[in-house]
Amino acid sequence: MKALLDTDTLSEVFKLKNSNVAARSAAYRAQWRHYTFSSVTVMEVIKGFARKRREDHIKRFIAVIDESDVLSLDRTSGELAGRIYSDLERAGLLIGVADVMIAAIAIHHGLPLATGNTSDYARIQEVGYSLVLENWRDPMA
Repeated sequence: MKALLDTDTLSEVFKLKNSNVAARSAAYRAQWRHYTFSSVTVMEVIKGFARKRREDHIKRFIAVIDESDVLSLDRTSGELAGRIYSDLERAGLLIGVADVMIAAIAIHHGLPLATGNTSDYARIQEVGYSLVLENWRDPMA
């Protein structure tokens, strides 16, 4: 099944340090031909490279963006993100705002979220949202 890659997983895909992530990435690309991630992930990756003043990395990443499926935080996802954040806040289970937006995009598009950050995202499930998580660090089944 197609998946939305969280920022941490996309970063691991390019670093190729984890053999499970590399295998899952290769299988995914073979099936889907491109990655799917959010505009929020674009912001997070560019911010990280810009902080290190790595324009060369930014240019390479922009090339990846051009051949990827980038899903935006549209009105529906934004509304959902606001509801999720409010529910997390009420339950005392806050996580980062960017993570909430990424999760809302995944839920809105009916995609599982490929992330290594399952403990934070599980909080969204705890407050009743149907977020499906995949951890590409785990071996392929």
